[in-house]
Amino acid sequence: MIDENPFKGQTGLRRVWKAYHYSLAGLRAAYRGEDAFRQEVLLAALLIPLAFWLSPDRVGRALMIGSVLLVLVVELLNSAIEAAVDRVSLDRHPLAERAKDIGSAAVLLALLNVLAVWTCLLVG
Repeated sequence: MIDENPFKGQTGLRRVWKAYHYSLAGLRAAYRGEDAFRQEVLLAALLIPLAFWLSPDRVGRALMIGSVLLVLVVELLNSAIEAAVDRVSLDRHPLAERAKDIGSAAVLLALLNVLAVWTCLLVG
């Protein structure tokens, strides 16, 4: 039988507390090690306050902010995929290249979503 992760059995507040710290560690690692993530954090730091200024209603503001945060989420997932692929092998392989390209395409679509949402809400 395969041994499971020892952290999987934890429950309650201890699990939540540990998960919170793992999440912060992941954000720090992404910010320190991923240029694209830092650029997108800068974009978010500019666009999120701008959403409060440009959008008069709460729903529009939520859509604008949500679209920006989605870019960060997708970039984190893309970075995780790239790290996992690189961990397996640094050799060039068509499947590794495909995985990385698909992750990159997901980031592109998230960025295009920001453009579409903001354009729809601001131009009408």
